[in-house]
Amino acid sequence: MPVRLLLSLLLWCVPGVHAQSDVLPRPAALEPAVRFWSRVFTEVDTRSGFLHDDRHLNVVYETIGWPQDLDRRERQALIEPRRQAIQDILRALADGTADRSDPQVRRVQALWQGASAAELRAAAQRVRFQLGQGDRFATALHRAGAWESHIRRTLTAYGVPEQIGALPYVESGFDPLAGSHAGAAGLWQFMASTGRLFLRIDHYVDERYDPHAATVAAARLLRGNYDALGTWPLALTAYNHGRAGMRRAVENMGTTDIATLIERYNGRYFGFASRNFYPTFLAALELSSTPEEHFGTVIKAPAARMLEVTVPAYLPLRVVERELGIDRSTLRALNPALRRTVWDETQLLPKGYALRLPAGTHDAQVRIAEIARHAGQAAPVTEIRHLVRRGETLSGVAARHGISTRQLAARNGLSPTAHLRIGQVLKVPVRHPPGTPTLRAER
Repeated sequence: MPVRLLLSLLLWCVPGVHAQSDVLPRPAALEPAVRFWSRVFTEVDTRSGFLHDDRHLNVVYETIGWPQDLDRRERQALIEPRRQAIQDILRALADGTADRSDPQVRRVQALWQGASAAELRAAAQRVRFQLGQGDRFATALHRAGAWESHIRRTLTAYGVPEQIGALPYVESGFDPLAGSHAGAAGLWQFMASTGRLFLRIDHYVDERYDPHAATVAAARLLRGNYDALGTWPLALTAYNHGRAGMRRAVENMGTTDIATLIERYNGRYFGFASRNFYPTFLAALELSSTPEEHFGTVIKAPAARMLEVTVPAYLPLRVVERELGIDRSTLRALNPALRRTVWDETQLLPKGYALRLPAGTHDAQVRIAEIARHAGQAAPVTEIRHLVRRGETLSGVAARHGISTRQLAARNGLSPTAHLRIGQVLKVPVRHPPGTPTLRAER
């Protein structure tokens, strides 16, 4: 048998190799963008980055670095003059006034050989800075070990290619507690509006932070995207741009080809992030498939092991800790979906919640049922508003309502020694027995 044919047959038998080329294509037209994001994930860390053209990602003008951590404002003060300098060079090249003896001018000119004056002026409007992600990607490779097997099983169960399990490298760096400035949260970076379609999000629980529940939600969303749009590149891009947005793009351009849409579609909200979502994913998929080539030896976190019990009643967290012999930090690490108000005990552990405990916890469901018989509440902690009057103190208001000063302070984001202002409104957690009307305001 010819060697080339034998190699082809062997590749056909390797799980995912042939499937990936079919369902997750990597068009040649996207190669510059994929290479750019690979560089972002490997060549520069969060103390450096690239000044580049935001449409032609093979055009990288300069690498900028700094020796220490800078906040956003300090970083911007360092980057902006250098970005403007490149813009000035591009405009001078367009006008024919550039000093071509200047080495930096020659470097910029070399990146735009043969470009017209109009193209150079347009390029001057597209100079963008991209922060490096190499250190974060290396950390994500370690974190991923805790969730990879669960993600693969879940995606497969919903008919989603298991390679899409690399998406959290892009979305959250595999950090279950990750949040964005836009309000996205968790391993799969759900916005609250989308999360509520699949997840429990209320005063007690935000399942966007639960890697298990959020993975199921992501699988359902991605599968729905695919069923509506017909290809996995479109389904993935819809994860960022929205299903309706990608449907409009397809209708507008008359094609489902992802490379054509990325290059030519100019929808109002189809900006840099949406255009680059699929190429960024392809880069993350490649790097996570062969991490040793780029990051050396990678030590994966052990797979998360835990057991799950259903909470049969509203329970005081302190009692659960004591009776199960599990410290709060362990419980909190296993249950990131529980709201802060549960941990500071201004809310009870909610009825019906699937509480995760360390693997090997003896007779967990029986013991939690026993706790409920002795300490369970018939109603949850609710909340009233207290209008502060002259002379009132935090400790006095807390005592009046039968809670600790620490609980009242935590619920309102205050120090336990904080002074109150006349007219200030405090949120006061209270417990109501069955049949008691819930007061919403108190004067």
